[in-house]
Amino acid sequence: MILVFTAFLLEGMIMDSGFMHQFAQQLINGLSLGSIYALIALGYTMIYGILKLINFAHGDIYMVGAYIGYFCTTALKLPFLPSIVIAMAGAALVGMLVERIAYRPMRHAPRIAILITAIGVSFFLENGMILLVSPQPRTFPAVFSATVYHLGGLVINNQQILILVSTVVLMVLLTYIVNSTKIGKAMRAVSFDADAARLMGIDIDRVISMTFALGSALAAAGGVLVGIYYNSIDPLMGMTPGIKAFVAAVLGGIGIIPGAMVGGIILGIVEAMVSGFISSTFRDAAAFAILILILLYKPTGLFGKNVREKV
Repeated sequence: MILVFTAFLLEGMIMDSGFMHQFAQQLINGLSLGSIYALIALGYTMIYGILKLINFAHGDIYMVGAYIGYFCTTALKLPFLPSIVIAMAGAALVGMLVERIAYRPMRHAPRIAILITAIGVSFFLENGMILLVSPQPRTFPAVFSATVYHLGGLVINNQQILILVSTVVLMVLLTYIVNSTKIGKAMRAVSFDADAARLMGIDIDRVISMTFALGSALAAAGGVLVGIYYNSIDPLMGMTPGIKAFVAAVLGGIGIIPGAMVGGIILGIVEAMVSGFISSTFRDAAAFAILILILLYKPTGLFGKNVREKV
């Protein structure tokens, strides 16, 4: 009897150990995926914080950044760091052009007109890229030799480390820009009260343009990192990650920068856990279930607060 009980106990410990090992592995995978969502979600939340605009073309800016990084590494034979910097700069320019051509003339139009414009810009970027580079997926070149590290039974590769380190560096840089620079203070002022900021001499158009540039640059960094991680890019690659990044922004509290970071990480971890313990088929469903639940029970998001308005 004692032997049977001991065997049962040992089997349970082994099963628990296996579960914890898989849990930790999926946590690492989720952090890598969530970091990408966080980079894209930051652009959503920054633009919404100032313009109250959901830029549904933001996921396609992420795609444009991935292609710029791809051509830098293939045609120009540049290493990783110059490629991602050029991709961020190119996407920032595209974001500023989109704001200047498509959104600025519609700034005082009804919200539904601006929303339709955003969807139109999204289709324009997708089909424009298909026309330029063909709809066929491209294999992103290996900018780093694949290295796998085994840490106590866990497996982590240098690409995951690159994603995590790059995301942390970019988020720290963004936090510094928003909190400690002149343009960052102007962004916060415009977000709080655009009319008062204009009366104080702040150039609203310039601030909005810089916001689009920063958000687009972060999305482009995410696009290059995804290309490196999954070794494949295509003109429609921005659709699903763009929507999921929007879910992450809503989860954290749309318009709140720390909320976008946390929302992206949470969403990535949830998707990894669903893929690892249930089925990868339900991964996308889990993301949209989170959106439904957050809208039902906490529409302001995890970091948002209910604010009363006088009418």
